Amino acid sequence: MSEQDLQDTEITPPSGEKLQKVLARIGVGSRRDVEAWISQGRIKVNGVAATLGQRVDLHDAIAVDGKLIKREEAAEATRRVIMYNKPDGEICTRDDPEGRPTVFDRLPRPKEGRWINIGRLDINTTGLLLFTTDGELANRLMHPSYEMDREYAVRVRGEVDDEMIERLKAGVMLEDGPAKFTDIQKAPGGEGFNHWYHCVVMEGRNREVRRLWESQGMVVSRLKRVRFGPVFLNSDLPMGRWREMSQGEIDILAAEVGLQPLALPAMKLKAKDKMERLQRKSTRPLGRGERVRNLRPAHEGAATGERPARQPREEAPRKNTRGSTVAERPSEMRKRPSKPEGDKPAGRGRGKPRG
Repeated sequence: MSEQDLQDTEITPPSGEKLQKVLARIGVGSRRDVEAWISQGRIKVNGVAATLGQRVDLHDAIAVDGKLIKREEAAEATRRVIMYNKPDGEICTRDDPEGRPTVFDRLPRPKEGRWINIGRLDINTTGLLLFTTDGELANRLMHPSYEMDREYAVRVRGEVDDEMIERLKAGVMLEDGPAKFTDIQKAPGGEGFNHWYHCVVMEGRNREVRRLWESQGMVVSRLKRVRFGPVFLNSDLPMGRWREMSQGEIDILAAEVGLQPLALPAMKLKAKDKMERLQRKSTRPLGRGERVRNLRPAHEGAATGERPARQPREEAPRKNTRGSTVAERPSEMRKRPSKPEGDKPAGRGRGKPRG
């Protein structure tokens, strides 16, 4: 057989795109979500249960939970990103059988697609959460291969020595495999056995930060995420509020994971005015009648009638020097950790919470 015959008999690559990539791009869910739905039999293509790795094109009819996905929605992807300062007591799911508040309750409803949460925080963890309508962006930001680091301000109770810090940075074995902090910095603040630290992890495993400290016999009393990749939680975003990121901020975030810029969807004047009103409302501190739910136990003096000590105001992270929530260079990521909430810091210094 001649070389030309071999070339003629080569198998042509399959046409179309992978099903999970198509649904992620139009904001149905992240790739991980779609792959899980395919395994559960919740997605059908042309009336037949879909399979992992299946490719589709514009002529295929896709249904999720019996609801047909409009194919014209796949013609153009939308990429909006919002930041949310999560309070404790909220869970990172859309619907909760127990009726608990969720992180989606306060978010504005997008005209196209739906919000996909980029990573999760457990019910008692506060701080930065990102949401996007672009499933591919969400998938890349969460995928371990892109190494998006997450920084937390954590208050631990117990004696911490240098050997413990080195063990946590070298890696310890948890029930689901080895884990470690890529960086740990002691922060001012705390008293007695309570100490504040800023620590960085490269994965988004369930309760990873808490479990790492607990593996050393420590108790985590406060935990707040203050950075996700190049995105910082700034002091202009009160707890329980959200803010939509600008075109420039989204482009910087997308470039971190190798995506090309994508223009924000055009909005009509009426819809734009409504979004601006919602945005202004969301930048105001919570009023007396809309306080966030607090799951911490009642103070010890409740039974004796004593008034509890006044709790310190929630302190938000410091702004970066460029006045934006997104760092433009990777070198900026670890230079400005936010200050922890609660105890007042004793001093200030480079790379530490300010007083």
